[in-house]
Amino acid sequence: MIMEGARKVMVVADPTRESAGALQYALSHAIVDNDTLVLLHVENPNAWRNPFGALFRKQPSTGAGGAAASNSLPPASAEGGGGGVEVDFLDAMKQACGAAQPKLKVSVVVARAEMADGKDKASVILGQSAALKIDLLIVGHKRSLSNAILGSRRGGSLRGLDTDHIITNSKCTCVAVQKKGQHGGYLLTSKTHKNFWLLA
Repeated sequence: MIMEGARKVMVVADPTRESAGALQYALSHAIVDNDTLVLLHVENPNAWRNPFGALFRKQPSTGAGGAAASNSLPPASAEGGGGGVEVDFLDAMKQACGAAQPKLKVSVVVARAEMADGKDKASVILGQSAALKIDLLIVGHKRSLSNAILGSRRGGSLRGLDTDHIITNSKCTCVAVQKKGQHGGYLLTSKTHKNFWLLA
């Protein structure tokens, strides 16, 4: 049971550096005592064509504690197909949370998008945050090269996820996080602040 005055903080959990950065920001800057953290993973209906394991094999597993551990996830299990990989990935993120904040209450929610496009995934995230009465939604943010050069109004994206749509339509406070290197701080975007710089 959540204590009075505590918040529900949701982080969109994906096997990407951007998602790992968002989790690291949440653990180091957003989570306070008595908060509950919800890790939301939205399954891609085409995930079987691009198994998560392929992303992890290129990254060494250092076993480092804290949120940085989410950047060094264990190799995907070959058993059980994609489902086994997802369990390993989400379990690694949950373990990273426990290493950083042992007393933090963490729950994992897995939802499924009906289509692979960013709009559909964004709608699932918005629906889950409303249904779970989330107070703060945090999503990894990746600014594409074309947006950086052309200054596109569309802003950034996370592997096809429309982060601008989530920020604009979220009923709770929503922050898109872009981590700038290992110790370079964070670039934050919300309804009221765009590209706000926060030191690590």
